[in-house]
Amino acid sequence: MENTAAGMWFKSGRSAPDANCVEVRYLSGGGVEVRNSKRPEGGTLIFTDAEFDAWVGGAKDGDFDR
Repeated sequence: MENTAAGMWFKSGRSAPDANCVEVRYLSGGGVEVRNSKRPEGGTLIFTDAEFDAWVGGAKDGDFDR
């Protein structure tokens, strides 16, 4: 994972400003929180560091492609 301050939401630098994107923040006690940038009030998913690494790896490997 990249070096980003805990508690700060961020999204990919490749995301357009008005695009519907995944936002992520690292939790100070460990783990990662994920939300939809268009509906930040709509809830979040929380992953352990290992779960998030596996999820990102699966996305990069095409495991979730349809």
